[in-house]
Amino acid sequence: MAITVAELVAEPQLGLTLLAGEAGSGNGITWAHTSDLPKLWEWVTGGELMMTNGLSIPADPAGQVALAEALVNSGASALAIGEKMHAPELLPEFLDACNRLPLPLINVPYPLPFIAIARSVAEASLLEESRRLRQTARVYDLLRTAGAEDRWQSLVQRLAAELDADLFVVDRRCLHPWNPQGRPLPALIAEDWAQLSKASVGGRNFQWHRIGGRHVLTMDIPTHSDALLVVLPLGEQHPDPVVLLHAATVLGLQLSRIILSLTGRHRLASEFLLQVFEGRLGAAEIESRLAGFGVPMEGFVIASISVEDGGVLDDLYIELWRHGVDAASVRRNKRLHLVVSADVADDVLRHCARPGASIGISSTAAVAGVQRALQESLWALGSAKANKLSLARYQQGPTWLGLTSFEEGTAVARRLLGPIFDYEQSQEGDLLVTLRTYLNSQRSWQKTAAALFTHRQTIIYRIRKIGELTGLDMTETSTLAQLWFALKIHEAMHE
Repeated sequence: MAITVAELVAEPQLGLTLLAGEAGSGNGITWAHTSDLPKLWEWVTGGELMMTNGLSIPADPAGQVALAEALVNSGASALAIGEKMHAPELLPEFLDACNRLPLPLINVPYPLPFIAIARSVAEASLLEESRRLRQTARVYDLLRTAGAEDRWQSLVQRLAAELDADLFVVDRRCLHPWNPQGRPLPALIAEDWAQLSKASVGGRNFQWHRIGGRHVLTMDIPTHSDALLVVLPLGEQHPDPVVLLHAATVLGLQLSRIILSLTGRHRLASEFLLQVFEGRLGAAEIESRLAGFGVPMEGFVIASISVEDGGVLDDLYIELWRHGVDAASVRRNKRLHLVVSADVADDVLRHCARPGASIGISSTAAVAGVQRALQESLWALGSAKANKLSLARYQQGPTWLGLTSFEEGTAVARRLLGPIFDYEQSQEGDLLVTLRTYLNSQRSWQKTAAALFTHRQTIIYRIRKIGELTGLDMTETSTLAQLWFALKIHEAMHE
């Protein structure tokens, strides 16, 4: 066991005296640390004797009381103050707070160096170091015996038993369990999360807090920036901070194993969906393989998702898995297409896709209607973007461009742009690209030519050619409005 405050004060060669907080004399000291920084408590990992020459101590009563409370809340075992140095007068309010909390307050006689106290604590901790090494070995052995993702909660529970604490691994952004098998945070912790999220030391999150009368630790999990380990000790003594760091490493390694397995499964799902959307698989094969990804053969929907920062879609399959959603997905250009059960709630999809994403969802489909469902989801996505909605379902909610179905939109696009499609298939021209750029460049020949790195006369020729093919007057605003309308539909329905 670590040396206690009472045992340290009793060592005759140090000459320490206890000024207040005698009720905390049984606190174990894991380490002795010197600091004169203003926020002394930010450097506590739990169980330390904090030693200061007094520069950290405010001169006013409220400041001194707040310092004592913050040290206790962060898990400090005691506070030692150098005599005849820079400490202001220790006010009665401060001494009363130390007695009430309790926080043992130790006077360090002048000129005793702090290193003498630190050496006494270190020598007393030799046996504790041996215990720590054995416990660390047991922690890593738990990883050796852990299996794939289906053993996650078992690993967490065994680590919790080893550390004599409740452990929770959550997403720091939303507080949901990081693994679908994980336990949710107790309501008390979730409600007071604003207080917990403030702690950050040197770019690392490792801080003890006092919530509802209990000590709570939040700490990062290596290699997973959004994963946070929350520790609730079951006994009065805190788990060893060094062993906790090793436990976080073990959890991080197990999470990496799980992600590696999910990535392989996602790659297979992407290749499968690509073949489905290109019409290269029969209905029987689609049915059998969909079931392998946990998606029902009937009663599924296709969700098409886009976001300005397309990179955030790359890990969406992980977000869905973490929230218990079975899905198959494929990335095509700047859109992600998901096949999920029709029972998945809209809020879950919004949450997993993150703010800023636009989502279009098809009507409920079966395998025979998968191609139609894809078109419906693309149309719904166009509607969501046009109406500035985060999510739109096919033929539900507001119309898009006055149209209600992708058949109507496809017919309009074909009627206006069909001659251009036919021409480009035979001539390999650039008429559609030119028309899009021309309209986006405020109908400026010069800007269009610069954007396409071509001569101004070539742009003029192409626009006139579009007029000849479509039979439309390219000088009329109404004509350009119709073509813009058709281009928007074509872009939405084709990747």
